[in-house]
Amino acid sequence: MAARLPTWAWVTGLTAGATAVVVALAIQADHGPRPTAATAKPKTSASPRVHASAAPAPSAPPALPDGSGTGRRIVYSVGEKRVWMVDATGKATRTFAVWPGTVSPLPGRYSITLRTQSLKGSDGVEIEHVMYFTKTSGVNIAFSNALDGSSPPPANGQKLGGVRLHKEDGAALWAFGDRGTRVAVVK
Repeated sequence: MAARLPTWAWVTGLTAGATAVVVALAIQADHGPRPTAATAKPKTSASPRVHASAAPAPSAPPALPDGSGTGRRIVYSVGEKRVWMVDATGKATRTFAVWPGTVSPLPGRYSITLRTQSLKGSDGVEIEHVMYFTKTSGVNIAFSNALDGSSPPPANGQKLGGVRLHKEDGAALWAFGDRGTRVAVVK
């Protein structure tokens, strides 16, 4: 005759199983896309009162630097710590701030020479969307973003050439910049 398990053993087992499933789903959800808040337009009011807004009007994105070339390209301003994605008509379609490494590329014209989906960066951080475009003082210079979306840790005297992006900007640049895409580096 088979021995029966006491009720407390069943409850403990089921609770542990349910907890494991919730943890697994939470980890899976953490690696998924992040929702973004929709921007709602102000509704017109039937009220005769005037509503003043305390929020300042959004400022225009920084203009594409002069002398950055023509046509479809990626523009990286070392001084502004900013990247622009420029379409074939010369219009900037997206711009975003970046965290430069300790070694900066010299101003000039380059192109994406190698793309790597993911690897461990020279700073020890797991990175993705790695797009190499030059080498300066023996250090490879590339755009990338941390897998966990974090900013780079302090360099501690290391020579680092990674131009780190926010996770969503890294994905956008990866989709935009194939091997051979031109990169213009300006001051």
